[in-house]
Amino acid sequence: MPYTVKEFHQTPNPNALKCILDRVIRERELGPASYRTAAAAGEDPVAAALFKVAGVTNLLINEDWITVNKDPKAEWKAVKAGVSKALAGLG
Repeated sequence: MPYTVKEFHQTPNPNALKCILDRVIRERELGPASYRTAAAAGEDPVAAALFKVAGVTNLLINEDWITVNKDPKAEWKAVKAGVSKALAGLG
């Protein structure tokens, strides 16, 4: 079953958005995962899919939400669409 972004929440950082998902993507027992690069994500399939989205620079993944940071030059409209599509392809 694919993941769906229910809501995008702005953060104090104009280059970061919190994505609230429709269900748990990372179990609480694992704790949050923070990745500054695709290489740092290693074998994490969620992070790997999200780093393929043009403009994504780093990620924080925890339970039923993900904070996505983008390059300042990237447009949120395209990044949001890419994140939604990448998450829909998982599950």
